[in-house]
Formats: sequence, C-alpha cells, structure tokens
Amino acid sequence: MTALADFGVFRTHGGNIEAARLAFPQARQPWIDLSTGISPWAYSYESLAPTVFTRLPEPARLAELEAEAAASFGVQTPSTVIATPGSDLALRTLAYVWRDRSVAVVRPGYSGHVAAWSAECAVPITVNELERAAREHDVLILANPNNPDGRMVERQRLLAVADELTHRGGTLVVDEAFADAVPDHTLCPVHRRGIVILRSFGKFFGLAGVRLGFAIVPPEWVAAFRRALGDWPVSGPAIAIGHAAYRNREWQTLQRARLQAAATRLDALLGRAGLHVQGGTPLYRLVRCDAGAEAVFMRLGAHGILTRPFTSDPALLRIGLPGEEWQWTRLSEALPSRYAP
Repeated sequence: MTALADFGVFRTHGGNIEAARLAFPQARQPWIDLSTGISPWAYSYESLAPTVFTRLPEPARLAELEAEAAASFGVQTPSTVIATPGSDLALRTLAYVWRDRSVAVVRPGYSGHVAAWSAECAVPITVNELERAAREHDVLILANPNNPDGRMVERQRLLAVADELTHRGGTLVVDEAFADAVPDHTLCPVHRRGIVILRSFGKFFGLAGVRLGFAIVPPEWVAAFRRALGDWPVSGPAIAIGHAAYRNREWQTLQRARLQAAATRLDALLGRAGLHVQGGTPLYRLVRCDAGAEAVFMRLGAHGILTRPFTSDPALLRIGLPGEEWQWTRLSEALPSRYAP
C-alpha cells in the first residue's frame, strides 16, 4: 500500500471495508471493522412477520415506534419525535429546508455536519465560540457527545445558547447519535422551542443497516417536517425492529454495561501499546499516535483491522470495540506491547 494520503476514502468516514480489501490485498482474513462507532453487539430481534415486507407501513405502527422511542429518550411530548431513515438524512433534510440560513458548525466533529450544507453558508467554529455564534448565526450545529473526541457540553450551557438563538429566531441542532450509551447527558427530557435533537438507532443497537433515526423538533415544526419526509419515511422492517428494541429496556441496560466494560478493556490494551487515549465514547476510543496515525493505520490494516484516520490531525486514530475474543486477540497481536514504527 502506498502513502495513506492517497487513500482519502478512509478519512471521510468509517466502514469502508471494500476499499480496505483493495488497499490491503494480503491482509489477514476475515476483516475486523473497528473504524466506526457501531456496537459490535447487535440487538437480536424475533423473526419478522412477512407483512412488514409486503405491505406499506401502517401509520399506527409508525406512531407506536415513535412513542416507544420518545419514552426511551425521555421526551415529554411524543408527538415531537419523528422517525427518519437515519439521523444523517434528518440533518440533510434540515439543510435543504434551511439552505438560505447562516449556519455555524462546531469543529472538529462529524464530517456529515459540514457535508450537508453548502460551503458558502457553513462556518466552522470551535466549542469555545458557541455563545458568540449564537449571536451571529441562524443555525448552530454540534454533536453531544462529540465525534470523534467524545467531548460533552453541559446541559445548562446548551440551553442558554438555545435561548439566545431562539430570541433571534434561530435554532440549535444537537446531534445525539451516541447519546444512548450515555443517556444522563441528553437534552431530550428538557427539549423545548428552538432546539432540534437528532438521534441514531443503528449505532447503539448495532443495526446500522436498518437505517433508522429520529428528529425531535419543536411542536410548531412537526407538520412541516412530516410533509418533507412523506407518508412512509421508514420501512416496515425498520419500524418492527425499532419498536421491539426500544421496548426492551433490560437489553439496553445490559448493552450500556457491556459497552463500558469493553471500552475500559480497550483503554488498557491501547495504553500497553503506547497509544494515548484522547477521548471517545463507550462505543469507540480516539487515540493519539506519537509516531503518526498513518503508521499505526497501515500496520493494523496489514493485519486485516480497519480503523479511522483523520484529515484534521494526522496523529489521531479512532478505534472501535472488538466484539469477539478472536478479534481482541488479533488486535493485541497487531499492537505489540510497546508500539514502535
């Protein structure tokens, strides 16, 4: 494989296994994808009724899904929770509706936050500039927890920023794609006018291919947002799976404990390899590589392990959780007791 700079596809987002196979044709098999923040343990649902594939989704079933999601999130007004085919599409729907508004996007953060908007209207800011941005822009977007460093902005600060935006007719958009793993920090229980919250299903429940997410919007926006998404915003199988998963609170509690234990184990393994954990969430860790992330990325790639490098800082690498013992073993073998380039 040539220099990592020639492979920008790996810096854009995680999950590019097919590109990894081409880039590392001699890598160990099967591939281990640690490049995303998707749980390695997927919710195991019962067999789906044939009708969820053969019939158009029923509005009543969609409403039940949204009500279960609202209860799981702690949203007090279930009618403000709108199912979408993934939180990323919800963001892009907002970008289309607000295409003429001035937008500030907190960086570093999820690449889709910038990609959804035209370069002319999206202004990058740091997390230290939230208050100033709220006085100068129509829309402010950030992730909480942040991707990739897991940074958290305290609830009261976000509410104060939202109040400033609302006073000017603006909106705070909070992407809580990873909040299921750390539910105590969500804004959902205090959701109010001037705030849009985006939630992801696939990451925490390990079912990214289902393509299910949610937008929690102010009551006065519900009708317009539903019109924009149409009569069948998500599939019948997604409704059935999501409904069952959100009802299963016992499984969610078990999942949080399992993710935290694995994250702690990963911290220890990375520390022994001389990689400095800079942050993350229970679903992934962000590490700083003194020798540069490219060397570590390529070493792991040769062992059939895909991780996520970044354009913004060539020393950073995001590493997800192995799910099975053989994956932990291979990662341990690929990262010697003290990494040396």
